[in-house]
Amino acid sequence: MKRLPPRPDLGHLKKQAKTLLAEARAGDAAALARLVPLALPAGTDLRLHHAQWCLAREHGFASWPQFQAFVLARCALADDPARAVLLWLRLVYAGDIAGGSHTARPALAERLWAEGAVPQAEQDIWLACAVGDVARLRDQVARDPAWVHQPGGPLQLPPLLAVTHSSLARLPAFADGLQACAALLLEAGADANQRVGSRWPPASLQAPDAAHPLSALYGAAGAQHHAGITRLLLDAGAHPNDGESLYHALGSLECTRLLLQAGARVPGTNALHRVLDLDDLPALQLLLAHGADPNEPLGGSAPGAAPLLWALRRRRSLAHVQALVAAGADPQVCTAEGTPAHLQALRYGLLDVAAFLRGVLGVAEPPADERFVAACAQGDEAQARALLAAQPGLVQGLSPTHQRLLPELAAQPDCGDAVRLMVRLGWPIDTLGGDWEGTALHHAIFRGDAALTRFVLEHGARWQAQHGFEDNACGALAWGSINTPEVGGDWAGCAQALLDHGLPPAAPDPSGSDAVWLDGRLMRFSDEVTDCLLAAAAPLS
Repeated sequence: MKRLPPRPDLGHLKKQAKTLLAEARAGDAAALARLVPLALPAGTDLRLHHAQWCLAREHGFASWPQFQAFVLARCALADDPARAVLLWLRLVYAGDIAGGSHTARPALAERLWAEGAVPQAEQDIWLACAVGDVARLRDQVARDPAWVHQPGGPLQLPPLLAVTHSSLARLPAFADGLQACAALLLEAGADANQRVGSRWPPASLQAPDAAHPLSALYGAAGAQHHAGITRLLLDAGAHPNDGESLYHALGSLECTRLLLQAGARVPGTNALHRVLDLDDLPALQLLLAHGADPNEPLGGSAPGAAPLLWALRRRRSLAHVQALVAAGADPQVCTAEGTPAHLQALRYGLLDVAAFLRGVLGVAEPPADERFVAACAQGDEAQARALLAAQPGLVQGLSPTHQRLLPELAAQPDCGDAVRLMVRLGWPIDTLGGDWEGTALHHAIFRGDAALTRFVLEHGARWQAQHGFEDNACGALAWGSINTPEVGGDWAGCAQALLDHGLPPAAPDPSGSDAVWLDGRLMRFSDEVTDCLLAAAAPLS
């Protein structure tokens, strides 16, 4: 594995990746040999992200974003040694604890710790809390038993919260040590219900929001999904109804079960809708068995957001719907526009679910327009065209609610065939929909679906169309390429499709930053997308 200098140069590493790509494309044997471990399929069109991935792997990282984050963090620690501990702690703790809107980066924190990039002064007991050094905590408690009750350190945390909110609990190298630290602190008299005000903006580390307290239990069960520490806290008297733990514990069936067994109440937490977002049938069944209200609307008042309708919109399975109905969900529930659940199931292509709901209700087969929409949502072109031939005005008669299905389905990773069929049959292509009121183009770009992006552009989608966050396709490309919401997304391919359909090329930032000027704005994209956007302005040789 290649090693980095104490202060690596990210710009130099980016140039190395570009050089490797150029050499591989030119057929250089040594460059191609370096790419062999990536196991790329034969005939792969080599792209910058392949070369970046190769460079990251050679330095022991799973991806280029991880490698880049490490380089930037290491440089930051080296440039500001006086704040190095605080900077590292902001990788260990999420923004609600450390102050900011960031997520924790435990793998990055672990790598920096292992390489000695963090000043590890023996007297810094708060670093010991973060990494689970139980011997040092035991010595501290012996010297000062009252310490377990006192907030302190760079993040002004009580010791138990410093332990239970450490994201290093997700990593095998630290999980047992942190659990031992939690046990030690509880045995020493720490209050299992210790809490601090949230530091999430607009609150801050200096001005926490006391109206939104974060408990030790939320750290263990909700943030880190550590069942062992969760059990310790509950056994020591932690209150399971702290307003955060149950909702965020979903994703860990064991933590969810521990909270429910300790008396956590499901109503009022939005946990039922959250578990449907996560597509977790066992957790759904667990919540329903512990008093979840299968008819509770989202947020307690949102119209048309009953759990059954939420399950349909998230395209959950027949088993999910059957579990809800068996628990008492009203099968006659309607959307805010008055669409009954059995028709809503058809509109999302859930034919088995629709048939089940019709059987429960004893209703007749749906009308032709709904069967046409269902065929489209299933990607069944033969059935859709047969229905259209029998009733040619079906597309022109689509209601606004029907039209919104195009972007709704474009937001789903497995609905590309349905979206293509709907577009070919004449669905209005710039219709807004989905969780953030985007067009089919916006949703395709956001997910990094380059083929679908190009398809909708070829069929008239406008990159200038605005979505619900008051931006256009450029904003979707920026957010998607940087945050990569789907594994394997091709945001450079999306960028090229946009350029081929009228998006102007980008220009470098005169100040020398990594941002570019595009569409009259200074914007940031992933390296590969940035290179694609800048290359479009390069003169032809």
